[in-house]
Amino acid sequence: MEISHYIEQAKKGDQVAFTFLLDHYWNEVYGFMLKRTENETDSEDITIETFSKAFDKIATYNPEFQFNTWLIAIAKNVHIDLLRKKKSTLFVEITDEEDQQAYNIADSSPSAEDDLITEQNLSRLLQYIKELKPHYQEVIQLRYFQEMSYQEIAEQLQEPLSNVKIKLLRAKKLLAEIIESTQ
Repeated sequence: MEISHYIEQAKKGDQVAFTFLLDHYWNEVYGFMLKRTENETDSEDITIETFSKAFDKIATYNPEFQFNTWLIAIAKNVHIDLLRKKKSTLFVEITDEEDQQAYNIADSSPSAEDDLITEQNLSRLLQYIKELKPHYQEVIQLRYFQEMSYQEIAEQLQEPLSNVKIKLLRAKKLLAEIIESTQ
């Protein structure tokens, strides 16, 4: 399928389409930011924020431009905001309306990553989780072991809901890759 199909599906709130777009463009956006920042943590945070903003505003995407160009433009703006603010935190406040829009993106049905995670032996799973970066370990811990909702995690971490969703999506993807690579 063409990227434009996934973009149209994402505009309709299709979680599978969001996951595809995240997986398809993650390395490109992350690599671009890594060259700019020369810092893995900042690059990862900016990339998470980029996808969060892109998914919140996907309805405004203009198909006359390449999707990756649009993502890179968002990433540049996030990075510029970071430099302007000169703060260690990258997250922006979002309105209740934007928060609700991000909340509507969530699909509560188990994804392939969810099924893979729940199938694993708990002690082995904990070893896999320890291979993730600490902020990914934290969202996995809060979601699957403390069984917190996305909103509760957002409040606990004092981050926008959309950022929590992107982090959790990325954490599940990385965890699934770790698990699959050991089998």
